[in-house]
Amino acid sequence: MGGVEWLVEAFGCRSEALQDLAELRGLFQEIVGEMQLKPIGDPVWHQFAGSGGVTGIWLLQESHLTIHSFPEFSSICLNVFCCRPRPAIDWKTSLFLRLGASDIEVRQYFRCYDRQGKILNL
Repeated sequence: MGGVEWLVEAFGCRSEALQDLAELRGLFQEIVGEMQLKPIGDPVWHQFAGSGGVTGIWLLQESHLTIHSFPEFSSICLNVFCCRPRPAIDWKTSLFLRLGASDIEVRQYFRCYDRQGKILNL
């Protein structure tokens, strides 16, 4: 059994986009659609007072999708975990077009488990 996890950090984003719940909801919908993920219920959102940063989580049949925005640093952290392999989306193009991100770091981790549930690839 195996899966894949993406840790995505984007910098140089437009601060107003990182405070815009509609924009971040649109990003979630784009990720779910392009990766053909299967959400469970609706995403949960929290917007912080002051900075206006946003945290969002969406439970998936495959696992989860999360985002944390930091308008004061013009950055986001995104995490997608899928319990089965699938191709990634074009993170750089998507985050540039949606949020204006100028520097994007994507780390992809393949998670392989043995029959006892031990991670084989760490």
